Amino acid sequence: MAVTETFFLSHGSPLMAIDESIPARHFFQSWRHDTYKDRPKAILIISGHWDTREPAVNVVDLNDTIHDFYGFPDAMYKLKYTPPGAPELAKRVKQVLTASGFKRVDEDKKRGLDHGAWVPLMFMYPEADIPVCQLSIQSDKDGTYHYNMGRALAPLKEEGILIIGSGSTTHNLSH
Repeated sequence: MAVTETFFLSHGSPLMAIDESIPARHFFQSWRHDTYKDRPKAILIISGHWDTREPAVNVVDLNDTIHDFYGFPDAMYKLKYTPPGAPELAKRVKQVLTASGFKRVDEDKKRGLDHGAWVPLMFMYPEADIPVCQLSIQSDKDGTYHYNMGRALAPLKEEGILIIGSGSTTHNLSH
């Protein structure tokens, strides 16, 4: 089954994980019913919260939940979303990127999912039964670089991989 769409999702505040009044939560909960009904073979998620000098993929058998925020209610730090990893997808991501001219793609064999990945996914796919691979961004690179990365990743859709970008156009906690 080929996937025809690629999505960029504004993941909003991580508080939506515990606050039912946040509208983004309702959008993600209705994802499979209203937006994307097909079940992907695996998910490649690119979160604005994993920024590396060179592209990197997490290569794990089981994704841990990274609580990469501070100052939130205690309930936030108790949440877990642990879908299977997608090590074969990580290898495939490396393959398509290097074949497209990206000189280096690192492997992180310990990294789980940051909140830009697990918060929306926990509502989109609450069963946590679809393998997930996370790919980092390179904020020091320009739009052309990332556009070319997207073009390189596009063939994965033909393999049943759902590609999701997660973040926000106005969200930067480091400034």
